[in-house]
Amino acid sequence: MVVGDFAIEVDTVVIGAGPGGYVAAIRAAQLGQKVVLVEKDTVGGVCLNVGCIPSKALIASSHRYQDAKNSEDMGVKVKDVKLDFSKVQEFKGKVVDQLVGGVESLLKGNKVEVVKGEAYFSGKNSIKVATENQSQTYEFKHAIVATGSRPIEIPGFAFGDRVLDSTGALNLEKLPKKLVVIGGGYIGTELGTAYANLGTEVTILEGMKDILGGFERNMTSLVKRNLKKKDVKVVTEAMAKSAEETKDGVKVTYEDKKGNTETIEADYVLVTVGRRPNTDELGLEGIGVKLTDRGLVEVDKQGRSSVDSIFAIGDIVPGLPLAHKASYEAKVAAEAIAGEKSEVDYIGMPAVCFTEPELASVGINETEAKEEGLDIVTGRFPFAANGRAIGLNKTDGFVKLVARKEDGLVIGAQVAGDGASDIISELALAVETGMTLEDVALTIHPHPTLGEMPMEAAEAALGRPIHSL
Repeated sequence: MVVGDFAIEVDTVVIGAGPGGYVAAIRAAQLGQKVVLVEKDTVGGVCLNVGCIPSKALIASSHRYQDAKNSEDMGVKVKDVKLDFSKVQEFKGKVVDQLVGGVESLLKGNKVEVVKGEAYFSGKNSIKVATENQSQTYEFKHAIVATGSRPIEIPGFAFGDRVLDSTGALNLEKLPKKLVVIGGGYIGTELGTAYANLGTEVTILEGMKDILGGFERNMTSLVKRNLKKKDVKVVTEAMAKSAEETKDGVKVTYEDKKGNTETIEADYVLVTVGRRPNTDELGLEGIGVKLTDRGLVEVDKQGRSSVDSIFAIGDIVPGLPLAHKASYEAKVAAEAIAGEKSEVDYIGMPAVCFTEPELASVGINETEAKEEGLDIVTGRFPFAANGRAIGLNKTDGFVKLVARKEDGLVIGAQVAGDGASDIISELALAVETGMTLEDVALTIHPHPTLGEMPMEAAEAALGRPIHSL
């Protein structure tokens, strides 16, 4: 391979090796493309290294700790339960390392060349990649930009030793005694819950009227009830003003909904108020790629930008910043480049929050359906009536289906409860494939499982429930 001032010619360049980028690179290679994948940091991106995966490992450890302390009702008594936070972090690291190694093997097995460096568009069909020792030009037929996003830094809360983003919160060496979380979205609530389970005193400050704004109130009320049981203080309609680092921690000042100024002292403050697309240092506008006011790339249904040779996916295009959305768009973009007729269709895009209980939703919820004036029927089945949930001592929650009244077409579903993140997949399939309530109800579900509740909810919507009144 020739390097230096001579350009290397490839079919497809993918920038960013997160859940969008590495999937795009693999699919493009499978379709016969010569692919170079450029990543400035670590393969796997934010999701695998400092996001989805390590946070769920931390959450799993926190659940084990709580189970060890609170299983007397099930006949399990454990004396002197101890937490070794360094071991928790070690476990989390092993999970990440295993998955990063797996992705690297997949890329190698699919003959994707991985180049470590920072990419900058020098033309509509060329990029320069700056590595430690040199700058290398690549000429391509197509490029897929999958550079992801980064946490938003708000005024008065510059990230540092005591003011953390989600990455910093996941990598603490010692368990904090007190933690303030600014932002009651899915990241803040998930991590706040995990640390509360591990013994940290947690306060969540949320600027809106409720936490977890993307979910219906009957779902978030279950989470708030569990947070209260863990002594987590949730302050809504609170405007964070400043953070002052002290000798041993940080002092957070905020304004409550009555206009009163309040302060909280803690070891750390975690800021999770949203994410910003990483499109500002790529040279995209210089080659004519149109961006929105928020810095998102404008794309068509195949991920193609205003420049035909440039595609974009994941957090840098409109829509929710979800790893599975990025992976889905990655396959569509790679297939479009190969000449296939693939295009995105977000009708069955699930959203999941790993709180307690877990929350999951797909399609249209009941509130949205009514706002749109749709004539609907709903069916709900409680975890408290499911044999498996009772046996697991996990009876908080419900499964709800939303369907068109005229033909029973399933247009949405919501799950709140243990295992919601797994149960929602069947319901996403139902929405995606145009299944009816009859289809779900007539599908034989194994017993006793949590997975049989969609069938029960479908029967309830049809007016013939067996295990509920």
